[in-house]
Order: sequence, then structure tokens, then C-alpha cells
Amino acid sequence: MALNYSYPDCTPIKEHLYSFWKTAIATPIILVGASMGGAAAIDFALTYPEVVQKLILIGSAGMRAGTAMGKFLISPLDRMATNFLRSPKVRREVSLKAYADPSFVTPDAEACASLHLAMPRWSESLISFTKSGGYGSFAEQLKYLEQETLILWGDRDRILGTKDAAKFQAIIPRNQLIWIDNSGHVPHLEHPTIVAQHICKFVI
Repeated sequence: MALNYSYPDCTPIKEHLYSFWKTAIATPIILVGASMGGAAAIDFALTYPEVVQKLILIGSAGMRAGTAMGKFLISPLDRMATNFLRSPKVRREVSLKAYADPSFVTPDAEACASLHLAMPRWSESLISFTKSGGYGSFAEQLKYLEQETLILWGDRDRILGTKDAAKFQAIIPRNQLIWIDNSGHVPHLEHPTIVAQHICKFVI
């Protein structure tokens, strides 16, 4: 049975994912979510537990309460904020912080990390998401997660830090936490073979 709860209000995201699943897959899945995608995966798994067979979280958001400031962004401040996030200097700073090894921050890596900025209506979507409150803390709901969950976390994560990993481990009923050594916020990019090995072992 699906769990109904009132926060966070990101209903369109999970409804879109559910519609895609129903149309293109229609069989239980193993769902992987990294960073903010982890929060979306948690939200989806809580709402549609019959759809998600197992859950994999990689440096996942979803433990911290969101800020209320976004709800009060008014034009033109909202547009200025999204333009700031598009800045090449800001994008590079984020990339450098995401990796433990700065040599991974190549022009190709930065281009890939910025692909979403080129999507149609990206600014409008981000503004709407931010004003809705976005994904906040699932700390109260995580105890209802029915799925066996694998938590993969870089031991040198400078985006979310490392404390949230232990919090996820303490609350999610059936989970396994694995630290990825010498990795930042994106262990699947810094150490893809190691991450893939852990995922394959978990899936099988």
C-alpha cells in the first residue's frame, strides 16, 4: 500500500516517473538515485512501494530540511539566482568540490555536469521547484521504507558531507552502508568499477 504524506511537495516528479514506469516498464524495478536524484528515488519508493524492488542511494540528498527562503523568491530575484547558477565560475567551483581528485574536473566532465542547464525551461523549472520547498528531510518517513537499500557514500564528500550517510543507515530498516574510499560526492564517476561491483553484488 502506498504511503501518503504531505511533505515534500514534488508530486509532478514522481507522477512523471510513475507514468514512464507504467508505460515503458510495468514490472518491479531496482531504483538508483544519486545526490538530489536520491531524494527523488526515496520519494518514489515511499509512494509506490509495489514498483520498487530494491533501492540504491549514492551520496543521497533527503536527510536535511529544506530552506524556506525559496518560497519567498520574487521576480527578478528568482531569475537572477538561476543565472548565477549558470555562471561558468560557479559551475567549476561546484565541480571541483564534487570530486576528491581534481584531475577528474576535465572540460568534458564540466560539460556533462552542465547539460541540464541547456534543457528547455530549465530556469522556470528550477524556480518552481525551489519555491515549492523542493525535497527536504525524509527522516520521519524513512522508517517506512520497505525496500532493501544499498547506501554508497564517498568518504571525502564535500557537497553533503559524510554525517548523513550514518543517519540514513540508522533509520532505514533494511540497509547496507558502503564507504567508497578516496571519493567525493560522485563515487560512481570517480570509481565506477568499484561502485558497479557493489551494485552488482547487491542486485544479485
